[in-house]
Formats: sequence, structure tokens, C-alpha cells
Amino acid sequence: MLNRRGYWMILVAILFAVLAGWSGQPLIIKLSELVSEIFVRLLKLISLPMISLSLLATISSVGEQSLSNLGKRIVSYTILTTMIAATIALLLYEAIQPVVLVTLEQSANIQTPSYYDELLKVIPSNLLQPFLEGNVVSIMLLSLLIGVGVAKLPAEQRQPIHQLLQSLFQMMMQITRWIVSFMPIAIWGFMTSFFVEVSKGLSFTNLGWYLTTILSANLIQAIVVLPLFLWWHGVNARKVFVKMLPALSFAFFSKSSSAAMPTAIDCAEQGLAVAPKVSRFSFPLCTSINMNACAAFILITVMFIAQSQGMSFTLTEKLTWILIATIAAIGNAGVPMGCFFIASALLTTMNLPLTLMGIILPFYALLDMLESAINIWSDSCVTVAVNQRANFTRQIIADQ
Repeated sequence: MLNRRGYWMILVAILFAVLAGWSGQPLIIKLSELVSEIFVRLLKLISLPMISLSLLATISSVGEQSLSNLGKRIVSYTILTTMIAATIALLLYEAIQPVVLVTLEQSANIQTPSYYDELLKVIPSNLLQPFLEGNVVSIMLLSLLIGVGVAKLPAEQRQPIHQLLQSLFQMMMQITRWIVSFMPIAIWGFMTSFFVEVSKGLSFTNLGWYLTTILSANLIQAIVVLPLFLWWHGVNARKVFVKMLPALSFAFFSKSSSAAMPTAIDCAEQGLAVAPKVSRFSFPLCTSINMNACAAFILITVMFIAQSQGMSFTLTEKLTWILIATIAAIGNAGVPMGCFFIASALLTTMNLPLTLMGIILPFYALLDMLESAINIWSDSCVTVAVNQRANFTRQIIADQ
């Protein structure tokens, strides 16, 4: 969503933030706090509607095709691989423990919520309650139920509802683009506040370990898990990777799995002999719901920031977060900076400050490149596996 000029402006903003934080001028510091607070409020404003409309627009678009064996297999593989990605993220997070306690005023007021109380809050008593309370998990559950209900309707009744939801979703995307265009200013505010208020509590070493955890989780998913998934289905992972490389490269540099979808379909059909019936249904669906890398980012980021603020999680709660991250990743369909917004919304629901999200923001552009490529790689693996299982292959892609 940012062009080359935008990224240069981000670098300039970070430089000015260092100078502003070093100067310690009260007026500049107050201005940075104001800018940070405005951007946080804007994040809160758009994140919940984006999550809900994204899920609704995605599920309602599937329609009767989701009831077919092909659709069921794609969805089941998507849920499986995304849940594995979230599980790996949790295991790596527990092993590396990139946590550092942050000294902020808000930290003293944070209490670990009761697991059973939170479970009850997931079930809303009315349609507006989740939005008024900012309960992301409840919003996702409500959106899933409504989306499935719409998908079950006859086509002539479903299409108008889907078009309305899609139009509302596109409207929110346009608002998001406007907000993201001010990202350099927001980064200046966050980074200035960071150097002034958090420098004693948050070391760059721990931030580096946080980034290492995310990168490691994504690379394990891409290099180990997905090739094993292909091997289980009798497919040569190396051949699939080589043939899909143009689409993976396009996704990496464009930072958009949706933009790389046409290239991915062409690579699958021409290079891997995937049946058009499979590829032209699987890739659009996977591009909407198959977000392996997003699940890892959401889980690790929420855990990192929550525990850095002094919050603790029981084993049951940690396992529950695997499910939450999986559903949230599916709800990220086509949303610009969707992982970032969803993680922010989840943290807001937990009454946690978003200061550290502002520190992560400059690095997210780099993470987004890797995540987009891994998401397309996962889409490709699911598509080829479904093609192999459904016996649609015109040419067997197996180990020689």
C-alpha cells in the first residue's frame, strides 16, 4: 500500500524520531504522544469492522461450492496447515521467550482475565454487544455464523447480500488506504515516544528475538511442514517449488498474495499440470482463507506484547490461542496490513496498550514480504495436494 517514496519517508521519520527523542523537548514529546494516540484510535476504529466484513465477504462468496467434496477438502487442508503454523509459532515462542517487561503506566492496571469469564464473553447476548465491547473473538464467531448462514441461502438470495458485504468491505479498504498513507507520521510519533518512555524497559535485543521467532516459525512452516505435507500426498516438493517460483517471487516483491494469484494459477496449470477445475477454484479460495504466515504473526505478537506487559497465560489459554490465531488468520482475507490490524484489535480487547505495536510497525513491511510469499506457497501446496487426491492430474507429480 506504500510506494517506494513512502518507504523512504518511513526511514526519514525514524531518523527524525531519534533526533526528537534525543532532544527531549517537552513540546515535541507532547506532539508525538498526540500523533501516536490519534493513530491508535484510528486503528481501533477500522480494525473491528474490517475483521467482521472480511469474514462475511469471504464466506458468503463461497456459496454452494463450499458444499462440494473439492471445497470441503480445500477448506480442511487450509484449516490443518494454518493450525499447524499457529502451533509451531507457540512452540517456538515458548522455546525462545522473547519477553521483556515494559515499564508503562498502563502495565500496573493490567490483570490476567479469568479463562471462564472470557469464554462466557465469546457468546454474545445480542448482535451489537461484541462491537460495543470490542470483543474480537465474539465478533469472529458471530461473523462466521452469519457468513455460513448467507452461504447456505439460494443463489438468487445470496448474491445481493454478498454484493452488499463486498461493497462495505471495499469501502473499509479505501478508508484503510487513507489511514496507511499517514504511516510515516504515525511512525515518527510512535518511535519518538518509544525513545522517551520505553527505552529503559525494552531492549532492541528482545525486539530482535521477537522478529527472529516470527521469521523462524514462518521458515519452518515453509521449508519443513509444507514439503512434508506434499510428500504425504506423494508429491515432489522441490518440483512444485521450482515451477511455482515465479508466483512466489511476485508475491514476495508485491507483498500481495492476491496480486500473485493469476501468476500462481498459470504456473500450476502450465508447470504442474493441475486441472483448471481445481486451480481456478482452489487459488481464489485459498487466497482468501489460507493464511499460514498470518496465524504465526498474530499468535507470537499477541503473546509477546501481552507478556511484556506482565500478563500471564495458562496452558489451556495458550492452546486456545492456537484456535483464535487460526480463525483470525482466516478472517484476514484480502485486508491490507490485515495481520497487523487483527493483532491490534485482539490486544485492544485485552485492554493492553498498543505502544509496542507502533515499535513493530516499521519492521512489518519486511515481514509482510515473507508472509505473502509463504501464503502463496501454502496455497500452491494445498492446490497440488487436492489435485493429486482428487485424481485430476494429467501428469503425476511424484518422486522419480
